[in-house]
Amino acid sequence: MSLLANRRHGQIGLDRLVRLKWLERTAYLVLAGNEAPAVKTALQEELQGAFRSNNTKVRGSLDKTITILTKIWVRPPSELHSLQREGLKLLSHLPRKDHIAVHWGMALAVYPFWGAVAAHVGRLLRLQGTAAASQVQRRVREQYGERETVSRRVRYVLRSFVDWEVLKETPEKGIYTFGLSRAIAQVELIAWLAEAFLHAHPNGSVALRTVLDSTSLFPFRLSPISADHLVTVSGRLDVLRHGLDDELIMIRNFS
Repeated sequence: MSLLANRRHGQIGLDRLVRLKWLERTAYLVLAGNEAPAVKTALQEELQGAFRSNNTKVRGSLDKTITILTKIWVRPPSELHSLQREGLKLLSHLPRKDHIAVHWGMALAVYPFWGAVAAHVGRLLRLQGTAAASQVQRRVREQYGERETVSRRVRYVLRSFVDWEVLKETPEKGIYTFGLSRAIAQVELIAWLAEAFLHAHPNGSVALRTVLDSTSLFPFRLSPISADHLVTVSGRLDVLRHGLDDELIMIRNFS
C-alpha cells in the first residue's frame, strides 16, 4: 500500500454533514461532462440556500462541504481514480434505488473514517438492535485517539447516516435504530463494493466472507458470490487461496 493510501487511513476529514442528495448531484455534474471548476461553481450556487444564516461562518461551512463532495466524486485520491470511474459508470445505468450503495462505497474508500463509524454502528445494531452515539464515539476514539474532534466528527457521520435513512433516530436522544436496508444482487455492484471495501482497509487482502458480512456495509445485504466470480467480473481484483475454504481477495497490482 502506498504512503498516500496509508495517510488516508489515518485521516478523519469528515467535518460536515454529507447529504445523499448532494453527492448524487455532484456525481451527476461529473457525468454530464463538467470539469472540477464548473462542478464547484454549480454546487456553490445550488447549495448556498442550505447554508443561509446570520452566522458569519456559513461561507466556510459551504466551502468545506463542497470540498468533501468533490473529493469523493470529482478529485478523489489518485489510487482511487479507477474506482471512481467505475462508480460513475454504475451510477449511469443502475436503478436509482441502488445509487445509495455506490455513494456509500465511494465515501468509504475516500474517507475510511466513514467506514470506521459504520462498522461500529453496524456491529451494535447487529448485537442489540440499537446504537448509542456515546458507544460509537467511545469505540472510534479508541481507534483514532482521545480527541474531542473525533467525537464531534462521529456526530457528523451519524447525522449523515440519518439523512441517508440508513439509521433512524429513536425517541431517546442519541439512540439510533435500523433504517432502510437494501438487498444487493447485482454482481458488478458487489464486486465494486468489495473493491471499495479493500481501499478502505489498510490490509492488503481480506477474506471474502469478511467483506460480504462486514458491518461497515451494514445498510446492504450482499448476495453470496464466489471469489472466482468476483475476479471474473472485476479486472482490478485478485484472489489468494489458503486452504479449501479460505479465499482472500485483494486489489490487483498492475506494476
